[in-house]
Amino acid sequence: MMPLFSFPADQWVVTAILVFSRIGTCLMVMPGLSSARIPARFRLFLAIALSLAVVPLVSSHIYRITADTGFAKVAAGIAAEALVGLTIGLTMQAVFWAFQFISNLIAMTIGYSGQPGASVMESRPESGIGNLLTIGALMLFFASNMHLVLLRGLVSSYQLLPVSLIAQPQAALIDLVDALSATFTTGLHLAAPFLLYAILINFATGLINKMTPTIPVYFISMPFVIGGGLLLLYLLTPEILNLFSEGMNRWIEGNMP
Repeated sequence: MMPLFSFPADQWVVTAILVFSRIGTCLMVMPGLSSARIPARFRLFLAIALSLAVVPLVSSHIYRITADTGFAKVAAGIAAEALVGLTIGLTMQAVFWAFQFISNLIAMTIGYSGQPGASVMESRPESGIGNLLTIGALMLFFASNMHLVLLRGLVSSYQLLPVSLIAQPQAALIDLVDALSATFTTGLHLAAPFLLYAILINFATGLINKMTPTIPVYFISMPFVIGGGLLLLYLLTPEILNLFSEGMNRWIEGNMP
């Protein structure tokens, strides 16, 4: 392997930029670090530090493919590497997006959507139940070191997807579609008890309303709907977070190099 500092200065800069394009883009959209609560400067410094650590591992390959290349090919390589990093980060972020959607769906099915409050991860408002479940999933993500598995897979991706000067958007779209399909199925499994509860409780409420049309059934039944939903949430929250953690771990280990 050719020593890194034997490269010309301009070639060293090109190598660092190509590595930063993949790693920096992935870190900007990966779960947790992409939160609006994380300062952009911190994410930038972290991406620069990790990129500089990876440069010696892939410098020889990048030097071979970028030697005697023009600015147009280097620019195309930057776009291709950014697309690879974006795909890796978004496939993991899609799992959290699905969980956020399912969390807010659960809050709606138990009648607790109400007035949304401040979100922990995003700048947009979010229901209290959805916020509680999302922050629990995020804590499990970091507590179980799944972020380290993701970073290790990102570094190992240079073996499976070497640096190339040609972008492959079709492959990126296929990966994203597979990720969205898997997260949709997982989300249905997690929200199935609450969807069934919503169907049963609304059917019972409608039946009572037909039997006693003069009574405001909605206002009378709402405390029981919310109480039963909170009881169901209390019993199932540990299982929901456990299933999410296991599914996330399997997905990362199965899709990361």
